[in-house]
Amino acid sequence: MPRPGASSISFPAFRGVTRRLVLANLIAYFALLLTGVLSPAAATWFGVHLGFAPSDFVHGALWQPLTYSFIHSGILGTALELISLWFLLGFLEQLHSPSWVTGIYAASVLGTALAATAIYAAGNFFRFSLPEIALYGCFGGIFGLLVAIGVLYGDLEFLLLLTFPIKARYMAAIYALIAIAMLFGPLGMYAFAQLGGALAGLLYIRMAPRRGVSFTFSERWYGLRNRYYRWKRRRAARKFEVYMRSQGRTVRFDGKGKQIDEDHDDKKRWN
Repeated sequence: MPRPGASSISFPAFRGVTRRLVLANLIAYFALLLTGVLSPAAATWFGVHLGFAPSDFVHGALWQPLTYSFIHSGILGTALELISLWFLLGFLEQLHSPSWVTGIYAASVLGTALAATAIYAAGNFFRFSLPEIALYGCFGGIFGLLVAIGVLYGDLEFLLLLTFPIKARYMAAIYALIAIAMLFGPLGMYAFAQLGGALAGLLYIRMAPRRGVSFTFSERWYGLRNRYYRWKRRRAARKFEVYMRSQGRTVRFDGKGKQIDEDHDDKKRWN
């Protein structure tokens, strides 16, 4: 795997998983925008039910962790999120497989929702006041990508505020400190969810297979399927042996279910 040196990086190519995710978010944004023009009530309904609210999730809205990252509000915030997504995900896609970058983004998005649910449940259990905040957008996934770049390629330099060069590891640390400081304000749930996305990204790069979770899952699935087929073949071979013995003939099969040619073995033994 190529490892870039300690230099600044420009915007990567707009292709692959990066292009698909950015376009999917753009389509979802403009679809909701158009819905708001045609029917503000319908747009509000979609925003409420497709965003992530921990109280709704624990009461059965199980689809929300999969949909909230596509719900955006505000053109400036959406533009910043999607530009960041293009920049960070596109950079990682140049150095890793599509399944790997898809996995880390998905893990970070789901980790954000899981962290928000955990802090909401803890607040109810220990009876401390914590304002519930509905989550929208892909900020958690972006934070996970930033942490991944900070850990794997920490010497790369970003331009902070498009002006000051700063290494990726320090950029990730600054964002983490800002989120920790926000924990003590009214946006505590939002900040905790962000940190959950960052932690999920960190765990992914430490624990996930290099070629991605989906590739490993497919390999294990095909391996399991092949073992099942080999078992069926051996079972059929045993049944055939029993049947042939009932007909007065002896047929043998090896451990893989392949017939043993005894005449061929005799020829090999005597030649």
